[in-house]
Amino acid sequence: MDFRKIEENFFKVLMIFSTLIIFASLFWILIIVAIKGIPAMNLAMITQAPKGGFYLGKEGGILNAIIGSLLVASGSTLLALILSLPIVLYINVYLTKKSRLAMFTRFSLDVLWGIPSIVYGAFGFSIMLFFGLRASLLGGIITVALLIIPIMSRAMDEVMQMVPIELISASYSLGANRLETALKVVARQALPGVLTAVLIAFGRGIGDAASVIFTAGYTDSISFSLFRPVATLPLAIFYQLGTPFPEVQARAHASSLILTIIIMLISIASRYLTKKFKSFVVK
Repeated sequence: MDFRKIEENFFKVLMIFSTLIIFASLFWILIIVAIKGIPAMNLAMITQAPKGGFYLGKEGGILNAIIGSLLVASGSTLLALILSLPIVLYINVYLTKKSRLAMFTRFSLDVLWGIPSIVYGAFGFSIMLFFGLRASLLGGIITVALLIIPIMSRAMDEVMQMVPIELISASYSLGANRLETALKVVARQALPGVLTAVLIAFGRGIGDAASVIFTAGYTDSISFSLFRPVATLPLAIFYQLGTPFPEVQARAHASSLILTIIIMLISIASRYLTKKFKSFVVK
């Protein structure tokens, strides 16, 4: 009996089975969301804010939550990028791979990544209470930014660690300093991966509910002010499912479908931009 052949076949079957589970789970989620969401979908859902009696089954839509989610996710992603990119460039260009500071930074980011989002929400809420602030778009942006910084940073870090050391050495040999090497060599070489990391973080930010439930608040109006409460899609789904009215619960499934479509579009955009910007990479 050839045990090596048996072992190889066993793990081959295991890998195929695991892959099928992933595809089946994705397919099942999409089917359920579509079946329950499409019947409740209409033009008013994406073009109108909630009107009087919306949570009693009357007319209105979730435009306020769509705009609010885009504002929170965009603002937090921009803030996270501003903070994450210098961190990652510093530990990959200014520090050695075996530097204790670099290792500690990566360890800290891993720990922060594993903290539940509700903890970030509670932390943000505590800070807001300390400074006498109320739930607002700004509070949601800052809290979600704290949530996605470790996600974005570690994703970019993994990409930058794959930049060939020969390119960095060649940059130094041509007289470039560390800042020029970081921006014109490392960042450019890792650009496709950086864009992917940004979009992954954006997707996480737009779909998270726990971190904004205490910090962003909720409102039925459309608000662009940084200092006023703002609605988000995850919280809209939560509140709609919490009502005893079947019509409103059906709208929650429609809201879930809208959020799912947004996440899918982000994934498609991530793959497209990754391929498009590969021309910047030195092969």
